[in-house]
Amino acid sequence: MSVEFSEITHRNMLARIPETTGREVSDWLRAVEEGPSLVRFEEKVSWLRGEHPLSYGQAKAIIHEFDLRRAARKRG
Repeated sequence: MSVEFSEITHRNMLARIPETTGREVSDWLRAVEEGPSLVRFEEKVSWLRGEHPLSYGQAKAIIHEFDLRRAARKRG
């Protein structure tokens, strides 16, 4: 399964997460940071969904954002 997102789709999903989950994206990113050190994207998505009542799309967007920010920290 592809983990590719269009930038617009990703940003739109992130914008809806606080409203649909009741938690800010920063809270979700912190939960992922404090979670287990999983390597594969789908493992992270499955873990997040198993721990929290999220849809696949929500979990995928959160993990994608987490990975983007982590990569940016490594570069910068």
